[in-house]
Amino acid sequence: MTAIKHALQRDIFTPNDERLLSIVNVCKAGKKKKNCFLCATVTTERPVQVKVVKVKKSDKGDFYKRQMAWELRDLAEVDAKDATKENPEFDLHFEKVYRWVASSTAEKNSFISCIWKLNQRYLRKKVEFVNVSAQLLEESVPSGESQSVAGGDEDTLDDYQELNAREEQDIENMMEVCEYAISNAEAFAEKLSRELQVLDGANIQSIMASEKQVNILMQLLDEALTEVDTIEAKLLSYEEMLQSVKEQMDQISQSNRLIQISNTNNSKLLDEIQFLVNYMDLSKGHIRALQEGDLSTPKGIEACINASEALLQCMNVALRPGHDKLTAVKQQQSLFNDLRGIFARRLTNHLNNVFVQQGHDQSSTLSQHTAELTLPKHNPLHRDLLRYAKLMEWLKNTQREKYEGLSRTYVDYMTRLYEREIKDFFEVAKIKMAGTTKEGKGKFATLPRKESALKQETESLHGSSGKLTGSTSSLNKLAVSSSNSRRSQSSSLLDMGNMSASDLDVADRTKFDKIFEQVLSELEPLCLAEQDFISKFFKLQQQPALAQVCGENTDDSDGAAHSRPVSEKDMVRQMMNKIFQSIETELNSLIALGDKIDSFNSLYMLVKMSHHVWTAENVDPASYLSTTLGNVLVTVKRNFDKCISGQIKQMEDVKISKKSKVGILPFVTSFEEFAELAETIFRNAERRGDLDKAYIKLIRAVFMNANIINHFFEGVEARVAQGVREEEVSYQLAFNKQELRKVIKEYPGKEVKKGLDNLYKKVDKHLCEEESLLQVVWHSMQDEFIRQYKHFEGLINRCYPGSGITMDFTIQDMLEYFSSIAQSH
Repeated sequence: MTAIKHALQRDIFTPNDERLLSIVNVCKAGKKKKNCFLCATVTTERPVQVKVVKVKKSDKGDFYKRQMAWELRDLAEVDAKDATKENPEFDLHFEKVYRWVASSTAEKNSFISCIWKLNQRYLRKKVEFVNVSAQLLEESVPSGESQSVAGGDEDTLDDYQELNAREEQDIENMMEVCEYAISNAEAFAEKLSRELQVLDGANIQSIMASEKQVNILMQLLDEALTEVDTIEAKLLSYEEMLQSVKEQMDQISQSNRLIQISNTNNSKLLDEIQFLVNYMDLSKGHIRALQEGDLSTPKGIEACINASEALLQCMNVALRPGHDKLTAVKQQQSLFNDLRGIFARRLTNHLNNVFVQQGHDQSSTLSQHTAELTLPKHNPLHRDLLRYAKLMEWLKNTQREKYEGLSRTYVDYMTRLYEREIKDFFEVAKIKMAGTTKEGKGKFATLPRKESALKQETESLHGSSGKLTGSTSSLNKLAVSSSNSRRSQSSSLLDMGNMSASDLDVADRTKFDKIFEQVLSELEPLCLAEQDFISKFFKLQQQPALAQVCGENTDDSDGAAHSRPVSEKDMVRQMMNKIFQSIETELNSLIALGDKIDSFNSLYMLVKMSHHVWTAENVDPASYLSTTLGNVLVTVKRNFDKCISGQIKQMEDVKISKKSKVGILPFVTSFEEFAELAETIFRNAERRGDLDKAYIKLIRAVFMNANIINHFFEGVEARVAQGVREEEVSYQLAFNKQELRKVIKEYPGKEVKKGLDNLYKKVDKHLCEEESLLQVVWHSMQDEFIRQYKHFEGLINRCYPGSGITMDFTIQDMLEYFSSIAQSH
């Protein structure tokens, strides 16, 4: 490699005034091996230019030629690929990336080290070296082949130092003084040597002439040292004096520090004492109020409220660390616990007495309300008890067990009270519905409850399901006799069809509607007022709580009862469910009675109950009243559906005399009067949709049964059902072809159209125009007629084949009938 380097220097770089500093034998990465040399060079003339030159052998292989050169300042990055492992590959990033593979790692490292040194020495813009060992960039090239590659040129490169501008100027000035400096270098050197000797002699004489001054300087230094010793002695004495003062000041500082600590401790102790006195001291007035305060007067109640709140603040104060170990604090806490227990017992006993007293006063006025179909108002009781609401909140926060016990006591007491009131109230409502107390309303109030005949008549109505007893019930007998045999126990469309509208006992139904509305109107404010009172008095909002006031405990595996977590909203619902547990049963019983008296009463009840449910949900969707009325509404809706189904069943069971050939069927007329009644009841009602659905069912039943009444075809179907083959029916004497022609002749197209026109007028009279129900019903009627027509037509084709007998009108005629009738109106 040394021979190659000398040859390249001689043949290629010396003619171009360049010096070769480092060389590496490479080939391009990833291609067929074509070796060449990368050379690092510098110019011999200033300014110095540093280049990387690519040299390769000629095609004949007898000499080297320069192929490409790059300026070192154009080099952006040198990537050695791996800084820890030997790898001959490296990249040079000029205007593009050149990837090379060196013949050896040593050559690659030597070349990269030379590039780094040239970069450090000559370039302002530094090249970035990637994946290059830091040791390689800091140390010189190692010995061996790489050392020989760089040769003495690198050492020359390291030892060479340029002259600065001042040095160059001095040399030029000196050479200008001597004209022969360039032509006769030896003479110039001798002249410089002589001048140097003269200067050395002058320096020596100057040093010898200054000996006297040196001696004087040394004497002055000795005197200065003596003065320094004197000053040090004085400073030592001062230091001793200051040490004594320092000790005294330390003692004073220590004393002051102890005084400061004592003052701080006294201040903290005073703060602690003031804290305990301010937050754990209960006044004598409060103690007296808790022990013997009057809980029956407003003034006494207010004093007890203030005292209980002060006690709660004292008990809930956040003590600082260590306070609980103080004897005084323990004594105060013991006093607070005693006062809490005393006052809790007094409050519980007093409220229990209030419950009893208020209940006695309430029972005394009970008889005044029952005969008038009104429920007693509990506003006075609520008003009196709400004075204790804050005390109940205190009891809830301090004595949870007594709070829950008092809650259960209230619930138990109110359950019995409301049960009596509601039971008597519904008894009167049932009697009024049965029509047995048109006169002498006050008589019921004067009779003993156990001896009241009216009560005995309604006892059979009570029960969980609200069902009535059989027809032997005396209450039913009263209902039948009082109505003067106006109609049977269950009204029907046929009953209504047998009488005119004036014969209907509208007053009776209006009376029932008013009674049912009055019942709901009395129950609604009663439940809402009680729920509002429970929430306020017992302080039950939406926060979670661990309480069970209605006695609903759960048992664990060992049989011990424990309370399950419930929200305060659930507690209100549980209390209301127990207090008013009889309302739903009584309502169902009342509904059953109304349905028993007159099945059409379910229409009134559906409208009224739906309205009250809607009102209750607007007030509070989760209230007890909303939930209970919603449950009862399901029963009312079931009765309404049963009423409609009953009317359809009666249509199916009706029998028409064979003598009747042409005319309006009884239940068709009855449907008209049913619609008049229903429209009156459901006008502007929330459940209008239920009536519209019922209309569709009833109208479909009217048309279906109108065709089933045809005795001839009914007899044909009966014979087929009995086993007679369809093609043999025409051989039956009563159902031969002659009889079929007679039947068809009785129903000409003209009569059918006339009947349809009358039916359209009746439907139009009773259906709502706002909801376009008429078009829907008329279209349904058309579909039903077509279905029945096809049924009879198919029956004729199967039972009278080849007879050529057909209806007097076709399906197309029917479509024209329906269309012309609808357009004419």
